[in-house]
Amino acid sequence: MKIGVPIEIKNNENRVGMTPSGVFELTKRNHTVYVQKNAGFGSGFFDKDYTKAGATILDTIEEVYTAADMIVKVKEPIEKEYDLIKPHHVVFTYFHFASSEPLTKAMIKTKAACIAYETVEDHDGTLPLLIPMSEVAGRMSIQQGAKYLEKPIKGRGVLLGGVPGVPPGKVLVLGAGIVGIQAAKMAAGLGANVIIMDVNMKQLRHVCDIMPKNVITEFSNEYNIRKHIKDSDLIIGGVLLKGAKAPKLITRDMLKDMRPGTVIVDVAVDQGGCFETTKATTHEAPTYIIDDVVHYCVANMPGAVPYTSTVALTNVTLPYVIKLANEGWKQACQNSAPLNKGLNIVNGNIVYKEIAEAFNLEFSAS
Repeated sequence: MKIGVPIEIKNNENRVGMTPSGVFELTKRNHTVYVQKNAGFGSGFFDKDYTKAGATILDTIEEVYTAADMIVKVKEPIEKEYDLIKPHHVVFTYFHFASSEPLTKAMIKTKAACIAYETVEDHDGTLPLLIPMSEVAGRMSIQQGAKYLEKPIKGRGVLLGGVPGVPPGKVLVLGAGIVGIQAAKMAAGLGANVIIMDVNMKQLRHVCDIMPKNVITEFSNEYNIRKHIKDSDLIIGGVLLKGAKAPKLITRDMLKDMRPGTVIVDVAVDQGGCFETTKATTHEAPTYIIDDVVHYCVANMPGAVPYTSTVALTNVTLPYVIKLANEGWKQACQNSAPLNKGLNIVNGNIVYKEIAEAFNLEFSAS
C-alpha cells in the first residue's frame, strides 16, 4: 500500500503521524511511504532520518495526498485539506467528529473511509489510541493551570504547592478516567489539595486505592460541583463520552460563584468541552477570560510537547497502520473488532451512532 504522512497544518501542531521507525517497519513489509518535506521537524525527526528508513520525501501536501492510498495524520483535516481527500483514501487520524458538524459533513462529501483514533476500542472498553494523548493532556493540564494561576496572566496568584506557613492550592478534577487520574497525580505531586469527582464508584474506589492522602474522591453531581467550585483555584474538565459530545458540567451561571482569577482547563474541548463557556483556543492564544475566570481550552494540548506526544502516539498507532496496510481497510476492520469500532464515516455514510446523534444526521449500520 502507498501511505502518506503530511505536515500537520493546524495552528501550532508540531506532532507528526509517523516516526522514522514506523516508516522502517512499513517499508520492510514492501509498502511505500511518502512523507512531506519537514513533516517531522517539529517533533525532532528530520528528512534524512525518514529517507534512511526508506521513505520518499515529497515537497507539498498536494503531492502526498495524490500519491497515497492511506493518509496517516495526528489531527483532523482542516478546511484547506478537505478537497485533497478523495473517495479512494483511507484517513487514519484523530477526528473528534462530534465537536464539528462542518468537518463531519465535509468528510461525508469526500466518500473516503475515515477511521478515528479516538473510537478504536479494545474488548475491555478502553481506547488504546486515545490513552497516551489523554495521559499527556492530563499531566499538561496541571502544568498549564499552574502557570496561568500566576497573577501576571490574570490568575489568582496562587502557588499550587504552597510554602511553609501558607496552605497549598485546591484543584478540582472532574472525571476519574485517564485524564483525571494523570491530572490528580501531577497536582498531588506538586503538593496541592485535590478533589477528584466521577459518577463511577468503581473508578473512584480505584483512585482512592492508588492516590496519596492529599487526593480525595467524591461522587460527581451538580450539588457537589457547585460546592467545590467556590474555593477551588484550578478546575480540570476531563470527562469523556466515547465518540459523543462531552456533558456540560459547569454552566455559565456557575462562573459567578468562582473566585476572580480561578483557572479552568477543559481537556474535553476536542469533544465539545465540558464547560458551557468553552470555545476552542490555540497555543498561540491559549486563554480568554469570562466573568474574571481564566479559561484554557487549547484543542491540541499535546502538540506543545511534540516529541513526547509523537512517540507516545505512534507507539500505539503503528500496529494498526501496519494491519490496515497489509490487509486493506475493509479486511482489517472485519478481522479486528477494535479497529472496526474506529470506523466513523465510510462511502459518505456515518457508521458511528453517536456522531449521527450529535447532529441529527442519518446513521448507517456498518
